[in-house]
Amino acid sequence: MTSDNSPSLADALATGTVVLDGGMSNQLASAGHDLSDELWSARLLADRPDAISDAHLAYFRAGADVAITASYQATFEGFGKRGISHEEAARLLALSVELGRDAVRRARAEGIVRPLWVAASVGPYGAMLADGSEYRGRYGLSVDELERFHRPRLEVLAGAGPDVLALETVPDADEAAALLRAVRGLGVPAWLSYSVAGGRTRAGQPLEEAFASAADADEVIAVGVNCCAPEDVDRAVEVAARVTGKPVVVYPNSGEVWDAGARAWTGRSTFAAEQVEGWREAGARLIGGCCRVGPEAIAGIARVV
Repeated sequence: MTSDNSPSLADALATGTVVLDGGMSNQLASAGHDLSDELWSARLLADRPDAISDAHLAYFRAGADVAITASYQATFEGFGKRGISHEEAARLLALSVELGRDAVRRARAEGIVRPLWVAASVGPYGAMLADGSEYRGRYGLSVDELERFHRPRLEVLAGAGPDVLALETVPDADEAAALLRAVRGLGVPAWLSYSVAGGRTRAGQPLEEAFASAADADEVIAVGVNCCAPEDVDRAVEVAARVTGKPVVVYPNSGEVWDAGARAWTGRSTFAAEQVEGWREAGARLIGGCCRVGPEAIAGIARVV
């Protein structure tokens, strides 16, 4: 679905390593934008869409090959709580993909000629709740209920023409099962990325069990982890590659810890570009950063790759 003659992302993964961007919220906050709202970065889809395009462009300039859209916390339900109609919410979801495309056009105008892709972010159900439950899973909903929640948003995002759907920060194998059902028939490839801790999903399932569900999913071109501590990546890469045989996607946090009550990050960064080579040797083919990982760190990854 690329619009600028770039190869498909799946083809690119068959021949090399692709650099993902860093944290959207990190870049927006660094630019002075207030993200304390429950909609998080999705609020700026309505209020300051130019800021989102600027953030994507900053990562392209740093060496990222993929822009992950600002739709992680964008849902019909979340927008509805703010009085935004279903029709307007659909427009904002589609806009998130167009802003990624706009950043690609701007990068081309600046002379960046390498292949560039847009990944439509699909956050977990817990992201809509904005209470930290995306780091726990186990919402008390069935797989069928979760599929019904995710499918309408996925349909809009897929219709906007991204190169890939990023099913990301998934804390629970049950929610992954729902997402894998929900992407069927949309005509857009996807990657599935869990949030993990200590060799298990955030909900406590073994990684072997969690990754196995994606092994035979034709829509899924990569599996892996994101929004986790860097030290949890090594085992996850090995398990994902062994269980699925698919390319692995990896984009951890800086190593700092999110305090959901205080809505602030604590601790210190343990993320280092030098870790990338080990991840790549273990099977990682899409490598970037998540929360608190900015353009400077992405530039370091790009140099290593």
